[in-house]
Amino acid sequence: MDILFLLIPLSVVLVFLIIAVFAWALKSGQFDDIEREGERILRADRDELDADQSSQIPATEESSPRIERVS
Repeated sequence: MDILFLLIPLSVVLVFLIIAVFAWALKSGQFDDIEREGERILRADRDELDADQSSQIPATEESSPRIERVS
């Protein structure tokens, strides 16, 4: 029974900590545009690649990613 005097305040502090981290994530824009960030890696420009990475990718149009939106 004495352990409840430790566990209840500890759980309340943990809940406030989780709420604070979630509020920070909302305020900093972590959830603004989730779809665009997921597609960003597929639309990477060749100019943004390092020199050693660009030599491994063939320069044909077939190698460019094609993204089709499904409504």
